[in-house]
Amino acid sequence: MSTAPRLTALDALHRSLGATMTDFAGWDMPLRYASERDEHNAVRTAAGLFDLSHMGEITVTGPQAVDLLDYALVGNISTVGNGRARYTMICQEDGGILDDLIVYRLGETEYMVVANASNAQIVLDALVARAEGFDAEVRDDRDAYALIAVQGPESPGILKSITDADLDGLKYYAGLPGTVAGVPALIARTGYTGEDGFELFLKPEHAEGVWTALTEAGAGVGLIPCGLSCRDTLRLEAGMPLYGHELTTALTPFDAGLGRVVKFEKTGDFVGRKALEAAAERAETAPPRKLVGLIAEGRRVPRAGFPVVFGGEVVGEITSGAPSPTLGKPIAIAYVDAAHATPGTTGVGVDIRGTHEPYEVVALPFYKRQK
Repeated sequence: MSTAPRLTALDALHRSLGATMTDFAGWDMPLRYASERDEHNAVRTAAGLFDLSHMGEITVTGPQAVDLLDYALVGNISTVGNGRARYTMICQEDGGILDDLIVYRLGETEYMVVANASNAQIVLDALVARAEGFDAEVRDDRDAYALIAVQGPESPGILKSITDADLDGLKYYAGLPGTVAGVPALIARTGYTGEDGFELFLKPEHAEGVWTALTEAGAGVGLIPCGLSCRDTLRLEAGMPLYGHELTTALTPFDAGLGRVVKFEKTGDFVGRKALEAAAERAETAPPRKLVGLIAEGRRVPRAGFPVVFGGEVVGEITSGAPSPTLGKPIAIAYVDAAHATPGTTGVGVDIRGTHEPYEVVALPFYKRQK
């Protein structure tokens, strides 16, 4: 039986703007409105507006909410201050990554966990199962929120014109309650583009009004609506991992070069601790394949799953690849054997349908914004 994709509160608006829609993780989402390249460049040079209402919000509350999160996740959530956010992961007992997450501390005993759309139910189920024995409640709040992001160098000025919140005092990876276009919202300085920007959590019935107000506020500085396609090239340039590509249950955070998110120093046990301690040791003594950037010398675009080769031997695999509008060349992220992972390594190629196309190994990210 096929089930129809879920619609966000902005579905009718996307269609009125002529968006090309696509089924993504069970949601009907805008892929692009016009030119993917124009949307990408708008975020890099001005601002872009995204509907991210497919993301999975899970609220954890109660006297032992933080104890539950410290046990269920690999991060040290007890050190997250009120109004701050933390990038972390939830792992299996064997250390495999179930999802990467952002956790927002909303109050003394209230937290919001934001999961990727494709994993929201998996994360919810895992948190509910792991909550047994804790004085804490795990609540599925996916239907309680719409999520709109405004990203790019002009985004602070655009948002400032329609909010009462102190954006100048809002640090990166922090969130505060305020009003946007006259309605309540949680305003977070987070994003997935490599640019400064904000994510606005609000009631679904307020989404269209806020989108329209942001569109009007940004009209004079180049803000345009943006779809999932340019979101992918933006995060790729910024070297940000995508679940299902750079992160999977077959990999631990240490395999993915993200061991820094695992906090062994926190008190008490957490799911996957033993396996992750072993993975950390392996990464020190015999590094597995490393996650690197690859820049094409030619014009052919590598895709996920293509082999990385050296001297005719397979030495790695592409996890994400696309033309980079900012660099003007095809780029890719790949897991490559440690012997060929040093930036500047030459002689590495990508097997694109039988032809070994030359690529240069570079450190991630490909793009870093000027502060």
